Amino acid sequence: MATTPTPRPVTPDDIPYLAATLARSFATDPMMRWLFPDADTREERLERYFAILCTRHYGPHGLCELTGSAASFWLPPRTGDEGEPDEELFTELGGVLGEHATRLKASYEAITQYTPAEPHWYLAVVGADPAARGQGHGAALLRSGLARADAAGLPAYLESSKAENIPFYEHFGFTVRKELSLPLDGPSVWLMWRDAA
Repeated sequence: MATTPTPRPVTPDDIPYLAATLARSFATDPMMRWLFPDADTREERLERYFAILCTRHYGPHGLCELTGSAASFWLPPRTGDEGEPDEELFTELGGVLGEHATRLKASYEAITQYTPAEPHWYLAVVGADPAARGQGHGAALLRSGLARADAAGLPAYLESSKAENIPFYEHFGFTVRKELSLPLDGPSVWLMWRDAA
């Protein structure tokens, strides 16, 4: 009988595994293919990208969790500038993106124009290893974060960069608020909201 995956907080020793898992998960994602167009180096660069995001941003300011085959990054409601990416983070990520670093900054600026002002939990990243999709890993991570939002009586927000993932999020109560075309000939992202339970 299959067991339900159990999320747990990420430790520093987990970072290589987490980064490799998310790199495999996002290797075919339209936004990541746009940010990392070179297929030969994409997965290696994605590993560095997700490792930086976890260690430098979502780990210190939010919640990084994983299961046996998936990982997620959440941010609780922000107070002032706490949890906002700083220039040092963009510089570090820019070193991974190389000549396409401007795409990351432009997409961030475009998306954050629509970030809800109401306090909420933000799902920044959730991804499962393609070999484990359909086994409940992503759902377990989503439930874990949403339980925190619900316990606080707060809504949740995310941006989906893959149209086929929208029904998955809708199953958990999210609805599409806006479809946004990213600048610099970027792909679409869908801004999704879930009311407090």
